Amino acid sequence: MAYILQQLLQKSAARYPEKLAVWARGRSLTYGELEQRSNQLAHLLRDRGVRKGDRVGIYFPKCVESVIAMLGIVKAGGVYVPLDPQAPVDRVGYIIGNCGIRVLITREDKRRGLDAATLESLAFTVVIDEAPKSSNGGGLVPWTMLGEYPATHAPQVVLTETDLAYILYTSGSTGRPKGVMLTHQNALTFIEWCADIFKITSDDRLSNHAPLHFDLSVFDVYNTLEAGASLYMVTEDLALFPAKLASFIETQGITIWYSVPSALTLLLLHANLSAEKLNCLRIILFAGEVFPMKYLQQLAQLLPHVDLYNLYGPTETNVCTYYKVERERLASMDKLPIGIACENTEVFAVNDQNQIVTEAGGTGELYVRGPAVTYGYWADTEKTKKMVLPNTFQPNFEEKMYRTGDLVQLAEDGNYYFLGRRDSMIKSRGYRIELGEIESALLSHAAVKEAVAIAIPDEIVGSRIQAVVAFHDGTTLTAAELQQYCGARIPRYMIPEAIEFRAQLPKTSTGKVDRVQLAQDSLRSTVTPQAI
Repeated sequence: MAYILQQLLQKSAARYPEKLAVWARGRSLTYGELEQRSNQLAHLLRDRGVRKGDRVGIYFPKCVESVIAMLGIVKAGGVYVPLDPQAPVDRVGYIIGNCGIRVLITREDKRRGLDAATLESLAFTVVIDEAPKSSNGGGLVPWTMLGEYPATHAPQVVLTETDLAYILYTSGSTGRPKGVMLTHQNALTFIEWCADIFKITSDDRLSNHAPLHFDLSVFDVYNTLEAGASLYMVTEDLALFPAKLASFIETQGITIWYSVPSALTLLLLHANLSAEKLNCLRIILFAGEVFPMKYLQQLAQLLPHVDLYNLYGPTETNVCTYYKVERERLASMDKLPIGIACENTEVFAVNDQNQIVTEAGGTGELYVRGPAVTYGYWADTEKTKKMVLPNTFQPNFEEKMYRTGDLVQLAEDGNYYFLGRRDSMIKSRGYRIELGEIESALLSHAAVKEAVAIAIPDEIVGSRIQAVVAFHDGTTLTAAELQQYCGARIPRYMIPEAIEFRAQLPKTSTGKVDRVQLAQDSLRSTVTPQAI
């Protein structure tokens, strides 16, 4: 049994050296090639000073080199940090600084876009696409140098399952993203459960729709490697066009699909799907947001041969509950359960009296315990203490549990139902977003006096984001100008689709901004979204 992630590749490379492992952008790697190239990258990183626990950034659009980078970094004993190639450079620079990344694997155009201070903080940069002409800070290493290093074996590095493997940055309530620390054990707990439940084999072809900085991608990459299956990466040009995406699923013979529900909804609405064209599909998994029941019912009717699963879990635990859709019950259901706990994981709801909910109909905040739970947040001990807590429900030994912030209800059949969030975190298009981060971006503009971000429920994307803004006296700004300003500070999916301007924002009796009143006003009125 594997106890570190790279062993999944080593096992499958030994069994299927000539089999296709990864395909992206018309290029592919066999298992033998992936093993050899990741070995070479690991040796290069070690030779250049990367040691156990060092963070290495991955900053370029999806391609076969993405998977080489992930595996090469862990083989070197490092911790990989996927960076969103479409994020504003200010956000990328913050993550590089916050996480102490001193080695970056990137593309030349992405490297050139970073500011001088960020580049100077790097010990060296590996450039995957071309030999750079000038350094502009940070020693440069061309990808072609991999050929100078051993391919037949990985460096000798002592690792255990409790060592960090990767850090995923998610939206933070303070206006800055936070880094969730995940160990080899965290990931393998999930992967081993998937292998048992979904019976993934070497004949399967898995899609990779999620960005690599999004936790859904962990399933795609590592379950492929575990089974000796083939991974087909959905690149940005495919993801934007439902008809192209449907053709991709058909042409590549995808057997297992995993994405956010909004991606599936867009396919249903705009791709003219048919069971005949998608006859290779055997499993569709979805997670990250609530799937509108009318679209789920359409999908179930359209693809009667496909097993459908609702997976639930924050980045901090990966998937911790699941529900296999029962078609015979769909017509009578008004919402879908998030299900029961995955094996080797325990979940329980804690009510306002700090008691575990045991009776059907009881509600509370969902907690998770087990080997899938994160250590916490990189360089943020206060946040870690608030979310990763001592398990006070058993006093016999020290153990941690994670509080999800999600309110759930326990049903008679043992399934949990998601009710909503305790805090201001929302889901939009599968992304986990803190409204506070959007507000921070809005408030950083000199003209903005007050700002509130509001989530408007939407059956297709989960939530649409609007904002209400008050300016300082004597200043003015258009919605488009403010959206453009935000675009340089937060990812595109966080930019408010509509912005309402008021002379001042309503206040509660304690002097705080009345968010409840603003949310009610936004639901009553329709604000025309501005082009972003």
